[in-house]
Amino acid sequence: MGFDSSEILHFLFGSFVCRLIFTVYGIYQDSTMLVKYTDVDYYVFNDAAHFVSKGLSPYIRRTYRYTPLLAFILAPNVHIHEIFGKLLFVTCDILTGYLIYKIVRLRNSPTHVAIFCACLWLFNPLPITVSTRGNAESIMTFLVLLTLYLIQTGQNTHRWMAGFTYALSVHVKIYPVTYALPIFLYLSRKEDCLELMQKPTIRTFFKLIWHREKMEFIMIAKLTFFILTALFYMMYGYKFLHETYLYHLTRRDIRHNFSVYFYMLYLTEGSAYSLVLGLVVFLPQVALLLVLSWRYYDDLPFCCFLNTFVFVTLNKVCTSQYFLWYLCLLPVIIPNLNISRRKAIVMVTAWFLGQGLWLTPAYFLEFQGQSTFLYIWIAGLAFFLINIWILGVIIQNYTNRTDHLQNIAKYLNLKNLKFWKRLL
Repeated sequence: MGFDSSEILHFLFGSFVCRLIFTVYGIYQDSTMLVKYTDVDYYVFNDAAHFVSKGLSPYIRRTYRYTPLLAFILAPNVHIHEIFGKLLFVTCDILTGYLIYKIVRLRNSPTHVAIFCACLWLFNPLPITVSTRGNAESIMTFLVLLTLYLIQTGQNTHRWMAGFTYALSVHVKIYPVTYALPIFLYLSRKEDCLELMQKPTIRTFFKLIWHREKMEFIMIAKLTFFILTALFYMMYGYKFLHETYLYHLTRRDIRHNFSVYFYMLYLTEGSAYSLVLGLVVFLPQVALLLVLSWRYYDDLPFCCFLNTFVFVTLNKVCTSQYFLWYLCLLPVIIPNLNISRRKAIVMVTAWFLGQGLWLTPAYFLEFQGQSTFLYIWIAGLAFFLINIWILGVIIQNYTNRTDHLQNIAKYLNLKNLKFWKRLL
């Protein structure tokens, strides 16, 4: 059965109703049951919104480690109703699904394929529960996908808006900074990138950098980020910089952490070299991000998916909500994945089983008070290996990536096209 482009509206409305049902149920569970449906982070957001509404610092609220902008956005929680924030997150969640549809269509996939990809997000239980429980990750998924959509439309005005939305996403949460190099290379002319590799001179380097469309994006992004940072620094001082950015460089979460590094960081907590270890573990991330950015930048959504997947998998702190960072990009690349249904089912099953394997000892640690740190680490290793296997399968089975090289090779008279395909 085929779909008309207007059909996406029915799916958007249906997913919105679904999320409203969960939101209403959450109110019921919070008022009648001991175990709350609402995420603890939502109470933190709400308290911070109360403080900024009184002209105070949001960082008076302990564990508020986000931009003050989020507290200001959630001020209607104080003045209208505390459910406002959840409705905002749900709206961003729905818009994320719509942007998935738009990007897939922009990449020349049929309407029915684009609708299917959007539904993989719209009716996915994980984003539904995360947004309706009051977690703000849907704001990030919306900003990231909006940035990718605006960049790929190829319009100048959209590219300017992309610079703003990209800077805003980095301001809200720093992880989209991993997209900086892919975006920089994507906005460069492909022939300039290859010419730099062929003739690495100062002239070719500046030729790569000095490109009007790219410079416009960079300047708008820099200006937006600088204004936001300067504004909140003047308002809240060093506390803003520490809680919003610097804290996350040294953050340790040894009780709720899928990270493969968690047990090492737990055992070395308080030692003289614990801080050094916490910084060293970033090195594998940085190395892989550089390699993947250079090799796959020509397909921006795919490159951003890989970078996000690597960043989350190798991060020293990894919680369930982080998975949304790459899950929102997965539906966009699915049309280009040449994977059988059976293999896809095996991959999804293994991914969920890996989480279940970790959650079992984590439950006994958190709720039963048993020392299961070693078992959690072993489960984390298993989940890490599952993720690395999934990443390898996706890279090996992704198609339509280097078609443009034929024309570029002619332009630069490159003889060994196979070499450039391997390099790129």
